[in-house]
Amino acid sequence: MNKAMVIGNLGSDPEVRYTQNEIPVATFSVASTERWKDSDGNKQEHTEWHRVVAWGRLAEICGEHLNKGDKVFIEGKLRTRKWEDQEGIIRYTTEINARELEMLGGRQDGAGSPPGGENVEPPMPDDVPF
Repeated sequence: MNKAMVIGNLGSDPEVRYTQNEIPVATFSVASTERWKDSDGNKQEHTEWHRVVAWGRLAEICGEHLNKGDKVFIEGKLRTRKWEDQEGIIRYTTEINARELEMLGGRQDGAGSPPGGENVEPPMPDDVPF
């Protein structure tokens, strides 16, 4: 089973682009923070950054309703892509291919968010160049 679930805050506004076939794709990062007390009772904290990719209508919703700092629940699957950088070096990127998104909490500007989450079946990134 390949399933990832993250609750965290957006590190920046989503970037929405379109593939050659006019399919929307949104990319953004989400920070999840773990807090605990060590054996001496000192507070500890670790923040992990997750790269998220959303496709289709879910990508459009991300672009329309999400902003830096918003708290979200993301459910999807992990996907590792292989790509070549400008110097010709092969790189790998692991990201969450989002299937479901739920906006948590209210917006600071008072604007409402759509109720509940969006559940969509995104196209496979291997088949859609961008």
